[in-house]
Amino acid sequence: MEKRESETNKVVKGLLHPVFPVLILVLFLGIASVLKFGIDRQDRHQLENNLANEAQAVAVNLEREFLAHVQAIRRMAKRLEANPDMTEELWSQDARNYLDDFGVYQALEWIDPQFVIRWLEPVSGNEEVIGYNVAFSPERRKALEAAQANGTIDVSGVVDLRQGGTGLVIYVPVHSGDENKGFIAGVFLMETLARQLLTSRVLDDFHISIFEGGALAYELNAGREFATDYSHTVEVDLPTVDWSLSITPSTTWVNDRKSIWPWVTFISILFMGIMISLTTLLVQIVLKRNRALLKTRKELELEIDQRKAVQQDLVRLESTDALTGLANRRFFMEDLTHTLSIADRQMRQVALVMMDLDRFQVLNDTLGHQFGDELLIKVSERLNSLSNEKILVAYSGGDEFMICQQHVDSLDDVIYLLGQIKQCFAEPFEVQNQAHGITATMGIALYPQSGLDTDTLLRNADIALYRAKDQGRNTYQFYTEGMQEREVMRLELDKDLSQALANNEFVLHFQPQVDLESAEIHSAEALIRWQHPQRGLLPPIDFIPLAEESGRITEIGRWVVMAACEQLARWRGTAFEQLRIAVNLSGRELDDEGLVDHIQEALEAHNVPPGQLEVELTEEIFIQNIEHNLNQLSRLHKLGVHLAIDDFGVGYSSLGYLRDFPVDLLKIDRSFITEVTERHDDAVITRAVINLAHNLGIRVVAEGVETMEQLAFLKDHHCDLAQGYLISRPVPAASLEKALREGTMVTDIPADSRI
Repeated sequence: MEKRESETNKVVKGLLHPVFPVLILVLFLGIASVLKFGIDRQDRHQLENNLANEAQAVAVNLEREFLAHVQAIRRMAKRLEANPDMTEELWSQDARNYLDDFGVYQALEWIDPQFVIRWLEPVSGNEEVIGYNVAFSPERRKALEAAQANGTIDVSGVVDLRQGGTGLVIYVPVHSGDENKGFIAGVFLMETLARQLLTSRVLDDFHISIFEGGALAYELNAGREFATDYSHTVEVDLPTVDWSLSITPSTTWVNDRKSIWPWVTFISILFMGIMISLTTLLVQIVLKRNRALLKTRKELELEIDQRKAVQQDLVRLESTDALTGLANRRFFMEDLTHTLSIADRQMRQVALVMMDLDRFQVLNDTLGHQFGDELLIKVSERLNSLSNEKILVAYSGGDEFMICQQHVDSLDDVIYLLGQIKQCFAEPFEVQNQAHGITATMGIALYPQSGLDTDTLLRNADIALYRAKDQGRNTYQFYTEGMQEREVMRLELDKDLSQALANNEFVLHFQPQVDLESAEIHSAEALIRWQHPQRGLLPPIDFIPLAEESGRITEIGRWVVMAACEQLARWRGTAFEQLRIAVNLSGRELDDEGLVDHIQEALEAHNVPPGQLEVELTEEIFIQNIEHNLNQLSRLHKLGVHLAIDDFGVGYSSLGYLRDFPVDLLKIDRSFITEVTERHDDAVITRAVINLAHNLGIRVVAEGVETMEQLAFLKDHHCDLAQGYLISRPVPAASLEKALREGTMVTDIPADSRI
């Protein structure tokens, strides 16, 4: 024991030696130097990574945009294949459309099978190219002959253009082998192509070198000052050419990204070392005089900490939920009551947020209660990060959480909190080694506007939560005056809906579709209406969401199919027997395994040919549960029923389902038609959809046509059918028959109305 105490005394004496502060300073100097060196290396590594990312982004953008131009030229070649008798004037008009749409071509050319340029657009600036043989070398002739024989594209690589300047040419053969009719070629100046495909920021900040076959082929920004210590090269994946792209940043770009932290860290650590050395020196002086007092103080602090910890544990056990670690409902209610009393005295606002986890019950029932508990713990951990002196987060039970925000000065404070809550659900939750994306729906009640006591606030927040769920979940809703009355009306309407089918209160209205080529009407869309005994004729928006929520949509959908078949049967033997009726299906109806059998039974019951019935589904429904939907729609297609995509072009970028699904008709969403004659973007998209559909053998319907100008535009661009208020609003069958007999609908376009 005496020996151990002697060793301790030696250690203490060593710590109190005057040299000890100097050793600390030397140690911190070494640490500062090492950290500075490491951060310098990390900074350079980060710069190199940023440069690599920039290079990869430039390469990917170059590939994507280049391939877009390849596809554009390929479409011109396909049109020439489809119309071998196309005149030069028609070809030139087509080429000018491409020049206007893309704005990057130096010229578009048609080259005959002997490799001589015959047609050219624009002619201005390219006159001496006409009649030029593009097989100007054995290598070019060999490449063009191979493309001619195989039907593959050929890219010239970087060459000196006949009309002057450096550029490249994309050759797309028109037919292949013995049927070859020459090439469609797109000519690009390298300067124009590079500045079109690369962003202004890239052009300003980087020197760009393009290598072809390992040799330098083209440079951008060659005359400016760049940081040659940093450079990155990536391969560019382009058809038939071997390109790599090297970028070198400007000194400004490098300096903007160089961190000041190496020196800040070095100075901070060194300053810290000096301060600690001085502090250690002072502590040595104090310790030499007050050792016993310091020891007593530490023992006293330890005892106080232990007592505080015991008290905190007792309070936590009483007010905290055992599973989530959040405040429990009882404590939350007591705290909310206290908060409201303070807010009343201080004339402040308080926000109460009721929150439910979306689809929690489904996950809990499917994956088990252990999974549900772990998910609740993960959610609670993220929500608890929002807790502070103004925000209390509590777990109410089930999948419900409650949040109280004190000292609310304006609605912006609450909106900011809601944004923080939604951010907690931005990343998936890792539960049982699997990532699960979870969202939340919230209802908010404000004191004093939405209630003056705890119970009223809770009830109104719950009503707002229910309203938010009704609007589609993963959203929020503030309680407003009259919301209770609306909920009562909604419940009454839901109760009436259960009797509507039994009382035969539904009716069909029909909106005709005019064939723009023949100016005749051969089809109409069936739209359901509810003839409510007290409220009159109700549109679908007033009751279809209720039917979706209650599960009655399947029964209503079956009624619509049966009613449409009955109407077709009534038209048999009349002047309207050629009409086809389109009905809308919801996602829930498509999930019904008995859907196809019911449609077949309805057709057979009324002796209606399947081709007279058309089924419409929104684009969103098409791509949900693709495997199941493909099976259902394939069965309908095999039955002979027409299939249409409604609301096409809204919200989805993948077009692969058009290839996989047996689609007969595309309906362009009305949002593109509304301003198709005023907005260039809408016009381009509409033309693209029409061309895409026609190339796939699919007919096109334009919805929402309300003006003669819109109708003329659609006819000029070969849209097949049009539907909208200009032609007719949805009307009962009798009104439709009368209008067709009297010819009162707009079905053709006067010559002076064309655009």
